Amino acid sequence: MLDIVAICLVITALLAYLNHRYVGLPITIGVMAASLALSLAIIGLDSIGLSFGVRDAEESLLKSIDFGELLMQGMLSLLLFAGALHVHLADLRSFRWQVGGLACVGTLLSTIVVGFGMWFALPFAGVELGLPFCLVFGALISPTDPVAVMGILKSAGAPKNLEVVITGESLFNDGVGIVLFTLLLGVAVGGVHPSAGEVGLTLLHEAGGGLAFGAVLGFVTYRLLKSIDQYQVEVMLTLAAVVGGYALANHLHVSGPLAMVVAGLMIGNRGRKHAMSDTTRQYVDMFWELLDEILNAVLFVLIGMEVLLIKFNGDVLLAGAIAIAVTLAARLFTVGLPFAATERSMRLPKGSWRVLTWGGLRGGISVALALSLPASDARDVVLALTYCVVVFSILVQGLTVSRVVRRALGRGDRGDSH
Repeated sequence: MLDIVAICLVITALLAYLNHRYVGLPITIGVMAASLALSLAIIGLDSIGLSFGVRDAEESLLKSIDFGELLMQGMLSLLLFAGALHVHLADLRSFRWQVGGLACVGTLLSTIVVGFGMWFALPFAGVELGLPFCLVFGALISPTDPVAVMGILKSAGAPKNLEVVITGESLFNDGVGIVLFTLLLGVAVGGVHPSAGEVGLTLLHEAGGGLAFGAVLGFVTYRLLKSIDQYQVEVMLTLAAVVGGYALANHLHVSGPLAMVVAGLMIGNRGRKHAMSDTTRQYVDMFWELLDEILNAVLFVLIGMEVLLIKFNGDVLLAGAIAIAVTLAARLFTVGLPFAATERSMRLPKGSWRVLTWGGLRGGISVALALSLPASDARDVVLALTYCVVVFSILVQGLTVSRVVRRALGRGDRGDSH
């Protein structure tokens, strides 16, 4: 395990250095692009017999890492907490209906549109995938990824109110998406067909339980922070709350991602204001910002390297292009057009629907869910489709979202409009 961690950190640090020194892309995009290019170069050299065992070594490394387990049970809790820590609760509360609608209704509708859209379109690419697995793909690809969204929005220059809506959606829709994924996977693999009441109870238990548990966890941590003034201990308390809280949420069968978001919001707002000295606040911010950057970089390097383990051919690549188009169309129909028709009542700048559509980035969570599927031909197809959408999302949408913001909202519109 130590060797694996060392190799991942060394590769990530070197790629981050090269990106910063010579390329200058945002770190998450830069390291992923470099990692992907390196992996594709290794595949090319191996095809002409010049890889000298490098491909075998990299594949062995990747197979020794359970990407789904690493992200879903390790990195995700830390990344979600770190992201929520710097979201202003008052801003989020003022857009709670917009965020709630996107996270719940938007994710559900997108799952349906993507699922049926892929079921209809995939035969044109010569790829077979049953409707249950098409819906599973819809569930894992519909939630926007908070890691990708928040990392790239920092430099996009979006107005504050629009940034709050996009960030809030990405933080909360993971819990809904994971519950839908679990339910639909049961249908696809085990033939389990839950009733509408059972689905509602599962959502209530997982999502509602996660929100309630996160509130309790955040309040207990806040009280502990308020009772002392020792920044080393307080930083450790926040770390323990995240790691221990996420593990306990899993044992309670409630949504760990939602719990981490709520706990992060409470500690980042009430805790920051009433329970931390200036010194503690500085060290807590520095610790979580640094941890967030490191884990982000490692995650996107691993995404770039995972291409070695995915089975591609001409039909699958065409299906991947179809998946990109269907996913974007679903985002437009379920988010873009409804917001375009109601921008004034939503209190967002004119043209925000374009940013909401193009800025719905997918990332590591979708890849991790796809990798968690049981081995089968359907898994290989879903994984390849997911990878195509994620790579396009990060490299194309991520690199152009700033331009979309400028064109949709105007260069001078940077402030809050309400």
